[in-house]
Amino acid sequence: MMRSGRLSGVLPAALALWTLAASAETYYVAPSGSDTNSGSRSEPFRSIARARDAVRADGRPGNVILRAGIHYLHETLVLSAEDSGTTLAAEEDAKVVLSGGLELSLNWTPSKEGVLKAKTPAGTAFDQLFVNGQRQHMARYPNRDPDSNKPYSGCAADAFSPERAARWADPAGGYIHALHSAHWGGFHYRITGKKENNEVIYEGGWQNNRRMGMHQHDRMVENILEELDAPSEWYHDATTQTLYFFPPEGLDAKSARYEIARLDHLVEIKGTKEMPAREIVLKNIVFRHANRTFMKTMEPLLRSDWTIYRGGAVLIQNAEDCSLLDCEFDQLGGNGVFVNKHNRRIAVKGCYFHGIGASAVCFVGDPDSVRNPLFEYSQTQHYKDTDTQPGPKTDDYPSDCIVEDCLIHTVSVVEKQAAGVQVSMSKRITIRHCSVYDTGRAGINISEGTFGGHLIEFCDVFDTVRETGDHGSFNSWGRDRFWNLQGAPAEKLPDLALLDTEKTVIRNSRWRCDRGWDIDLDDGSSNYEIYNNLMLNGGLKLREGFHRTVYNNIAVNNGLHPHVWYPDSHDRVYNNIWLDAARPIRMPAGKWGIEVDRNLFVREEDREKNLNYLVDVNSIVGDPVFVDPATGDYRVEPQSPALKLGFKNFPMDRFGVRRPALKAIAKTPPLPVPEIPDDIKGGVRAEPPKTAEWMGATIRALEGQEYSAFGVAREDRGIHLVEVPQGSDAAKAGLKKDDLIQSINKHPVRTNADLAVATKHADKPFTVGYVRAPVCGCLLG
Repeated sequence: MMRSGRLSGVLPAALALWTLAASAETYYVAPSGSDTNSGSRSEPFRSIARARDAVRADGRPGNVILRAGIHYLHETLVLSAEDSGTTLAAEEDAKVVLSGGLELSLNWTPSKEGVLKAKTPAGTAFDQLFVNGQRQHMARYPNRDPDSNKPYSGCAADAFSPERAARWADPAGGYIHALHSAHWGGFHYRITGKKENNEVIYEGGWQNNRRMGMHQHDRMVENILEELDAPSEWYHDATTQTLYFFPPEGLDAKSARYEIARLDHLVEIKGTKEMPAREIVLKNIVFRHANRTFMKTMEPLLRSDWTIYRGGAVLIQNAEDCSLLDCEFDQLGGNGVFVNKHNRRIAVKGCYFHGIGASAVCFVGDPDSVRNPLFEYSQTQHYKDTDTQPGPKTDDYPSDCIVEDCLIHTVSVVEKQAAGVQVSMSKRITIRHCSVYDTGRAGINISEGTFGGHLIEFCDVFDTVRETGDHGSFNSWGRDRFWNLQGAPAEKLPDLALLDTEKTVIRNSRWRCDRGWDIDLDDGSSNYEIYNNLMLNGGLKLREGFHRTVYNNIAVNNGLHPHVWYPDSHDRVYNNIWLDAARPIRMPAGKWGIEVDRNLFVREEDREKNLNYLVDVNSIVGDPVFVDPATGDYRVEPQSPALKLGFKNFPMDRFGVRRPALKAIAKTPPLPVPEIPDDIKGGVRAEPPKTAEWMGATIRALEGQEYSAFGVAREDRGIHLVEVPQGSDAAKAGLKKDDLIQSINKHPVRTNADLAVATKHADKPFTVGYVRAPVCGCLLG
């Protein structure tokens, strides 16, 4: 039912709701109850749906309190606008499991060596088996090795070769799982049979939006009876209703509890556009036993690498001010929470996600809300056909939602194009104080610029990209209207890049990626402000895109990775501490945005490499003088030269989850030892190298009494051209070996940095004042 008035802001709404519901009608549900009871504390209902209906009959919001135990759902629990204001919560201090599964009563008999078999109820079909609460593994090849660093905990080139398939009587119903040929996620296929020559027949491969075929080695098969040969493996023959199981060592198979998953979704909060579901709270509930949905993952997300399945253990659509508080999402087959299309102010707070088959939390809008949507990576359109109206076309997207204080680990167990938190076609999503680790691909992923305005802060994201490649702990794309737009005037691209996206801020977070970049802004990612981030291994990548401002970050033993920027990117990178040189790809000198400067390096040669690109001319070299890296405190001491550049310390003790129960079990990333050269320990600047390169010539600033040899005044000095190779730009301009450059456009140059700054815009003519024995002159560059 509807209530008058609205609560603004997710957190106040959740707190107010909890207070309101405490005075409303309360119904109790217990696994041992009965739906013919009154629903009171002493006479609880058995099913949650019965309690929901009782609240509806009262005509006002109420509480549904769940007693301890496992509450098996026979069908998805649907909460609609009619349930607005209702709270569904565990009783105080009770552990409540909401299960989309079924407990099996099995009578085991011996099968082949080490394997037991038992009959299952007629009509039973499932693809997940849990023994004493722990997920077991389908019979597979190669066998699972949890200590393996390989994808899928074990893979092999011959996973479904004719030689291997010759051992299988009937592989129909088996599955092929394989990484993308370029490691950009994964593919899944259902085996439908095999030919007389044992070539396997299969269907699928729609789980990645860039369909370039499966990897030739990183592949495995499962659900094949003949591959049942290792502890914890199982196989279910749906035709004969027989379950085969290889119990692990030490398990008492007869007394163990066996459960299967049966539902794709456990709870759906679904209103309509006209009547949204409002102010529904799910609190302190464990969600378990949801089906794997990888064969339903097929809808492309614009021009990102993703396809998705719009579903999860909890599906939310056409809802406002709804909250999931202090819940646990345990070993689910697909997504944990899916916030689908039109939603406003949805909160996921204090939750624990682990063992998730796909992504933990997804926010995904409707492509119809996007202007000029394109879906395939290579699709393009022409400027004359482009809608130049800013912003979304409709309101069918999530907005003003939050994921806060959540522990997310061991996700993408099945699907490799997945993330801890996934954002697509959404606006103003906040991800705050989350710990995310042990993921097959990104920890946090933003699929495109639509519609931006996101805030990511105080997160701890590491141990990511474990099974894939070419990615980051944070990853984004920006393949929006402006990207690869045909016929667009170059001067209009910076403004076109802002049509789809509000500014996204990434700040005060800690990142580590050992198989990619710590922060990866890929393909056109635009309108980002990135500051106060600690990057522990992979550094920061900026590819294409516009309007990125990067400052006050620390990259331990790494630095900036600029890739193919637009000539007029409007990017600014300053006041950062880089412990390695930039690693540019297809970056012409002098075309690095508005500024890349005033950064701190720890080696002069790293800064000199950047000077060759006419950037970092006012940057300095020195020891950052970190406070205590061994304990994770990478703040700098008062004597640090970084402070002279404008760098400011930021907190190093606020990353990740804060809820005590989650903080007690959350892991933290390995802390690298900063590689500081001995000659600058203590903040002392190292002596610069004697030479550098400029226009193909080897140059060196005059030192000491060298001015006398050139017959110039001490105060004039200049830049000595030590070598001028034939064919170099300097030689083509008329300069020669042993010339002494003293001015550019009549402005004196006395250091290599002076020369680099003065000639930064090399596409414009400039006048060189030089000394050449026995006369002086000038040249036009």
